[in-house]
Amino acid sequence: MTEYGRGQGSEPWHPEDPLYGDGGWGGQQTHTGQQPPYGGQPQQYPEQPQSQQQYGDWGDGGPAAYGHQSQYDQYGQQHPEPQYDQYGRPQYDQQQYDQQQYGGQPQPQHQQGYDNGGWGSGADPQAQYPADPSDPYGRQAAYGTDQPDYYGTPEAYPPPEPPTRRRAEPEPQRTDWDPGPDEGEHAFFAGGDPEGDDEAADEGRGERRPRGGKPKKRRNGCACLVVCLVLGGGVAGIGYFGYQFYQERFGAAPNYAGDGNGEQVTVTIPKGAGGSTIGQELKRQGVVKSVDAFIAAQQSNPRGKSIQDGVYTLQKEMSAESAVELLLNPKSRSNLIVAEGRRNVDVYKSIDKQLGVDEGTTAKVAETEWKNLGLPEWAMNHKDVKDPLEGFLYPSSYSAAKGQKPEDVLKQMVARANEQYEEIGLEEKAEGLGLKSPWELLTVASLVQAEGKTHEDFRKMSEVIYNRLKPTNTETNQELQFDSTFNYLKGQSEIRISESEINSNPDPYNTYTNKGLPPGPIGNPGEEALKAALSPTSDGWMYFVATDGVSKTEFAKTHDDFLKLKDKFDAVSGN
Repeated sequence: MTEYGRGQGSEPWHPEDPLYGDGGWGGQQTHTGQQPPYGGQPQQYPEQPQSQQQYGDWGDGGPAAYGHQSQYDQYGQQHPEPQYDQYGRPQYDQQQYDQQQYGGQPQPQHQQGYDNGGWGSGADPQAQYPADPSDPYGRQAAYGTDQPDYYGTPEAYPPPEPPTRRRAEPEPQRTDWDPGPDEGEHAFFAGGDPEGDDEAADEGRGERRPRGGKPKKRRNGCACLVVCLVLGGGVAGIGYFGYQFYQERFGAAPNYAGDGNGEQVTVTIPKGAGGSTIGQELKRQGVVKSVDAFIAAQQSNPRGKSIQDGVYTLQKEMSAESAVELLLNPKSRSNLIVAEGRRNVDVYKSIDKQLGVDEGTTAKVAETEWKNLGLPEWAMNHKDVKDPLEGFLYPSSYSAAKGQKPEDVLKQMVARANEQYEEIGLEEKAEGLGLKSPWELLTVASLVQAEGKTHEDFRKMSEVIYNRLKPTNTETNQELQFDSTFNYLKGQSEIRISESEINSNPDPYNTYTNKGLPPGPIGNPGEEALKAALSPTSDGWMYFVATDGVSKTEFAKTHDDFLKLKDKFDAVSGN
């Protein structure tokens, strides 16, 4: 009988075959169809499941059952690759065949007997199973029966594939590929179109355009020129801004030269303005070229920080040093200066002159608009007051130039007065001094300013006023007896006033005939007079006399001492 294990065209049995030697039946496998030395019974292993299997090996020349697969263990792991017969048909074990036939469910074990102890008959007795319609070989009868073998001739099958793992087919060779930037010359240096990079990327994805498509553009020198211009422009821009940065940080500040171009300009310097604010205003008006140059010039001038607020007449395109000098020169100021102790009637005349308006214009505005100029509540509606703004045109320097309105200038002055009075606490300290209101305190300060000749006299003069206002005053019976109040009443500044003139005038501002303070301030006190009114001496001064008739004031505590001072005054004046 022909041995299927050595059929024609088959390869010899290799010892490394998994069914060779002890791996199959526990003994040496023969190729002659002889019975293995186990008494005709297959070797049973206690540790293995006792399911009868049909092995697709060569035993007695009987064919292996078709439709079998390679063995799998209980976890579904595949054992060595399936074995093939000479016709290239895979050999399967019986258990897996059953699983295919019955939906993958394990079937009852079929004990297959072997006649005469094994393979004596040459037939391969086995259990018969219905054919699987999906199995092309399941319709054939098992070998070893009387059925004809339709597959017994070599022509029934094409040459079998070797029983090895299928070799992977090589990837088809591309014929439309050309080297990209990484495998050939870069398109930029090769004179290609920049769009070629995108096309190359498309080729890598199998989307290369046909060779007969749009032809590539040839690079010319325009692209290189554009790149050079862009780079050059960037370098120039960096250099420019770098130079500007260096100039701002380390270079000299831009500055004009000379004393100006002859074109005059009016510049207003606000109160409390520092060098930076002044410099910005001067630059805006075209006087200086840069703020930094002005600040440097101001800092280098020993009097640079004494620049006052006001209106200045300067010239355009001046050097910063010249601008600082003019700001320190009183002649260049277009300001209105209110001196300490000046009465309102005099201030009104100065405002008219400064603004270039008719005389009496500002006085008329003050008379009709005084309630709308910013007076505090405690300064309103006092009886017998001749001018409600008296004492509120605070001594200082104010910007006043042609074109401005009188009410605007008056508002500046009232606002400055309010600021100063709040700063010194005029309203809070009045009661502690035995006065009824800050209005009376302001009136005291105006008397100190009018009667004192120097700042050293102010505190003593303040004590004289407070001592004469006391109810216990028996020297003057609470009468101030000041010439300054009578002169205010008369609108004059006389030193010698006759007793008959004084005694015949009952006006409330006449402190010779009326006790206590006058109805309101008689002038505009300055800072020193205000401080003196808040802090009088406590030496007991009751009298004073300007012994030289001009600037020297002497004080006395008793009436007898007063008479001595009066004699000294008479001797100097020729009386």
